Amino acid sequence: MRRVMGVINLVNEYEEMEELTYGRCVASVPFAGRYRLVDFMLSSMVNSGISNVAIFAHTKYRSLMDHLGSGKEWDLDRKRSGLFILPPAVDEMQDMLKGDLFHFHRHRDYFYRSPDEYVIVARSHMVCNIDFTKVVDAHRESGADVTLVYKDTDEQTNARCRRLVLNDEGRVTAMQDHQGRLATSNVSMEVFVLRKDLLLDLVQVSLSEGYDHFVRNAIMRNVDRLRIHGYKYEGYLGVVNTIMSYYQHSMKLLNPEVYRDLFFTPGLIYTKVKDEPPTKYLRSSSVGNALIANGCHLEGSVENSILFRGVKVRKGAKIKNCIIMQNCEIGEYASIENAILDKDVLVGRGRDLLGDLSAPFIAAKRRII
Repeated sequence: MRRVMGVINLVNEYEEMEELTYGRCVASVPFAGRYRLVDFMLSSMVNSGISNVAIFAHTKYRSLMDHLGSGKEWDLDRKRSGLFILPPAVDEMQDMLKGDLFHFHRHRDYFYRSPDEYVIVARSHMVCNIDFTKVVDAHRESGADVTLVYKDTDEQTNARCRRLVLNDEGRVTAMQDHQGRLATSNVSMEVFVLRKDLLLDLVQVSLSEGYDHFVRNAIMRNVDRLRIHGYKYEGYLGVVNTIMSYYQHSMKLLNPEVYRDLFFTPGLIYTKVKDEPPTKYLRSSSVGNALIANGCHLEGSVENSILFRGVKVRKGAKIKNCIIMQNCEIGEYASIENAILDKDVLVGRGRDLLGDLSAPFIAAKRRII
């Protein structure tokens, strides 16, 4: 897609992910066996022909940089354009507390040096597979100042998300913050399309008035002044920024229809490649309705669960309704139900871990139980 640049904004990204974000940002939280949350928005941009993508990092981004590398897996390791990871350019610690407009301003040279005319500003915690070509075409045809992508859904969600109201012409007339109680089924996907010069103007004006948050100050405060149109997204959407939303949307992937909709339509979802052997299933193993990545070693029972790369399930162990991340080891005759285990967790022989479907047990990274 010509003359369009992508921005994945991680600055002040809302999250209540507890142990899963103690040592990493939301964008690098593992998801679906071998992916990270950022993979979905980044892959959607690449599949839409966007070759200039910047990721505005903020805090705890070491694992994110390790995952993205040069951008090779997304075909963004280029001599021109490509993937840019922009860490916070701050002079003092108090600058870290400032909003995304402040960081956009500090990295304004990135925008000035790009020849692209339009910018797509998105968040990393929106799990979806979207064709941005259609969004940009709709933006150009509507003559709007800003196009906001939203999902009309009556599904109850345990995530924190903004909601919005549109009139009969598709123009956004009201938006609420995460804590609001606006009675509407329209959920904002935190994806905005606008001209680059308008974005830079909003940055400059908002900062001069003492405001530094893109959505809350530059967009929501100007709902009446700017022509903000909504683009209705019809595909699968998972707003993943709380523990319960993470658990629920992960479990939905065990439905083959949901998995196909998310990972193959309209394009593929890419991630960092690790050359590991296939999973080894021993005769004593029993597996049902599970999503299992490569490199696992299974001797026990796995039911209705997601296992990441390199998980070892020893003889007699039982796993049910669980998310077991990379390189975890489940000891002999251990029993785990309704749980989320972060990377490198070791569960000893005969241990019993029991959570609830509405409050799963969580084990932090490298914990020994």
